[in-house]
Amino acid sequence: MAWIVSYSKKAEKQYLKLPQAMQDRIDFLTAEIENMGPIRGNWKNYSKLGEHRHHCHIKTGRPTYVAVWEVTNEAVKLVEVVYAGTHEKAPY
Repeated sequence: MAWIVSYSKKAEKQYLKLPQAMQDRIDFLTAEIENMGPIRGNWKNYSKLGEHRHHCHIKTGRPTYVAVWEVTNEAVKLVEVVYAGTHEKAPY
């Protein structure tokens, strides 16, 4: 059974403001989460930020873009992207 990935309202607004290349990378990340689950150790600087919260770098360098997502319901396999943007404003 595949995971269901959604965006918080704030993350959706952030996503729409990103350059197209970063949107494409986040689309690829969310597709991987849908197919293989929220633990994405194959992405740069991936780490767990808590029991259900994860993050990784979408692009390194300047500026560095990151995505933060959390598992909202393991039984139903729900994941919500809660942040998409630059590293400086990331909610760690």
